[in-house]
Amino acid sequence: MNFDNFSQYIGFLGAFCTTISFIPQAVKIHRTRNTSDISLPMWVLLSFGICCWLTYGILRGDLPLIIANIITLAISLFILSRKIKYG
Repeated sequence: MNFDNFSQYIGFLGAFCTTISFIPQAVKIHRTRNTSDISLPMWVLLSFGICCWLTYGILRGDLPLIIANIITLAISLFILSRKIKYG
């Protein structure tokens, strides 16, 4: 197996795992409409960091970074919007 292909697969696997890690929190917030246990500054900072990673991935042309961070940003912005809406 080519090392470049292997590293690409590892990148996709890592991106997949970290991206889906946000889903349980989003589902819980959607079901309960309760965001009292999450920190607004943390989610603002996290969303900004994801934007930076997405920009970095675009500049590098790194497909795993781009795909993972588009999905992660969408989930993060959903959680952030619910935090703002529900307090």
